[in-house]
Amino acid sequence: MEPSPLPSASSSPILSLPPGPSLSLPPPPAPLPRPPPAPPAPPRSDVQSEAREKPYACDLCEYRTCSHYRLKTHMRTHTGEKPYACETCRYRSSQLSGLQAHVRTHSGEKPYVCDICGYTCATSSIFKTHFLTHTGEKPYACDACEYRTCSRGNLKKHMRTHTGEKPYTCDICGSAYTTSTDLKKHFLTHTGEKPYACDVCEYRTCSRDNLKKHFLTHTGEKPHACDVCEHRCSQLASLKRHARTHTGEKPYACDVCEYSCSQLESLKRHARTHTGEKPYACDVCGYAYTCSSNLKKHFLTHTGQKPYACDICSFRFVSSSDLSRHKRTQSHQRKAMYKQSGEKPGVM
Repeated sequence: MEPSPLPSASSSPILSLPPGPSLSLPPPPAPLPRPPPAPPAPPRSDVQSEAREKPYACDLCEYRTCSHYRLKTHMRTHTGEKPYACETCRYRSSQLSGLQAHVRTHSGEKPYVCDICGYTCATSSIFKTHFLTHTGEKPYACDACEYRTCSRGNLKKHMRTHTGEKPYTCDICGSAYTTSTDLKKHFLTHTGEKPYACDVCEYRTCSRDNLKKHFLTHTGEKPHACDVCEHRCSQLASLKRHARTHTGEKPYACDVCEYSCSQLESLKRHARTHTGEKPYACDVCGYAYTCSSNLKKHFLTHTGQKPYACDICSFRFVSSSDLSRHKRTQSHQRKAMYKQSGEKPGVM
């Protein structure tokens, strides 16, 4: 039986929907309102910024750092720990870099050289401070007076002139000083070491500054001049002492009596009149004095030397004070008058 053929498209009836109302799509829903923008984040405070950039903080002070190692090093400023020791001397340091810089004081190495003047030094911090002497910049200022300096270390030392602090103490005699440099110089008075020698004479000293001052006695240079009179001197400290002869200032006072003076050395000599101390003893006869100048004059009595000569007569003296007293005598003044007038004594 053959299958019946499929109806063709032309023969199949077309279905149509009955007429009705036209269809239309509903309108799209209205967009939801956007939420208001979030307020901007408040600016991060300096404290928050520093805490993020320097997360390591000291528990004892306000110091912060970005390095845990630096915090450990900083803590030694509170504990006083100095784990790095010099193999040559008793110097100790809280930082390895400090010890490395110190070792150069023994080796003499000075790797940092100034391109402007040729100055050499052992540490980068000293070199940076030196370079400011060329620019004239003095970024560190004292809060108590008008002092300014190019070095933070110099400012710290200067501040002790206001506070009176003397943190460096001698282990042998208890003398206290405002700077470690002064303590080191003092320590050499116990050891007797005098590493700085004059190239011209046999003078030796424990201080480089003393050697510089001494050298001016050979050159005759007197760079410091008084603003009031024509006096000149080789040392700034001497000029300050001289200025007190004009102002009448006497800042050094005795604790025992009413004595006051313009120089610290004079006060020390005066204090020995109360204590009876005579630290300067003659090596020949053992006679002792309260001041070194008296010992020097005494020593000339053993040598017979009389270095101070009168320019009018033939007298010579052991000390300048003896010569001054001689010049005040009437006989000397008469001779001086005759010499000036060209007459001879006894001729009318």
